[in-house]
Amino acid sequence: MSDPSTASIVSTPRIEEPAQTGAPANAGLPESDRRNKPRGLLGDAWRDLRRKPLFWISATFILIFLVMAAFPQLFTSGDAVNGALSRSRVEPSADAWFGYDVQGRDVYARVIYGARASIVVAVISVIGTLLIGGTMGIIAGYRGGWVDALLSRIADVFFGLPFVLGAIVILTTFNGSGTSNSEWKIMGLVIMSLVVLSWPVVMRLMRSSVLATKEADYIVAARALGAGTGRIVLKHLLPNCLAPLLVYGTIMVGSFIGAEATLSFLGVGLKSPVVSWGIMISEAQNYIRVSPFLLFFPALFLVVAVLSFVMLGEAVREALDPKLR
Repeated sequence: MSDPSTASIVSTPRIEEPAQTGAPANAGLPESDRRNKPRGLLGDAWRDLRRKPLFWISATFILIFLVMAAFPQLFTSGDAVNGALSRSRVEPSADAWFGYDVQGRDVYARVIYGARASIVVAVISVIGTLLIGGTMGIIAGYRGGWVDALLSRIADVFFGLPFVLGAIVILTTFNGSGTSNSEWKIMGLVIMSLVVLSWPVVMRLMRSSVLATKEADYIVAARALGAGTGRIVLKHLLPNCLAPLLVYGTIMVGSFIGAEATLSFLGVGLKSPVVSWGIMISEAQNYIRVSPFLLFFPALFLVVAVLSFVMLGEAVREALDPKLR
């Protein structure tokens, strides 16, 4: 005769404990449910961007220009600085695809090397503008009150300055004749003028994003739990306010490439021996009728570069804005 206590133990069904194998939480879900799990903002934007031919076209051109600026020797072995007057304004041929300029320099080599100065100035100017304008916008939007009023009035002062006129004043004041200035000093002055005259736009964008986000439920909850200002700004506000700046920064690279070319064309920006598309266009303006190829090729590269960054920015804007999908 069996012990009742033993029988009760034997008859009790054993409950299997889930194995702690480190499997994901959705491992038991059907494959279709796992594929359709919620994505974040960047995940949805990337999925949308992959379907846009405009994104791939613009991104391909931008990649080519970036490689061209970083490693110009991969595209040409010609000399972009020295030339021979015997080849002055020789038209394009098999020996020189884009011909020779007035001083007998290879136009193709100069166009390739000209990408470096134009893109470096534009990219560094955009980074500086985003850092200064974004920081000022976060401070103004989060602090509010007299801090917001003071920073907004300072931004209004810079808004009142015409861009080209302000850049001319800054460059002529600090650059002088430019005959004894080094290449990097001239590039630094151009970058400084672009940043000084452009940061208020970024400040306004960041300020408006912070004002729209700082009263969200998760911000209020983080503040109620005792999170400090630094943690709230870095962990919550900044990641959720970067989308407008990302879009504007991409478009601004193209705008700054055009701005650098404009200032160089006017004679107040980059100067020889620096090689840039703006300088080449400025040197070719007196020979448009007799040698139009001197203007056509650098202008073509300039237009394609500007349009590539602008189109990429538009594609990113449409991907990050749910209303435009």
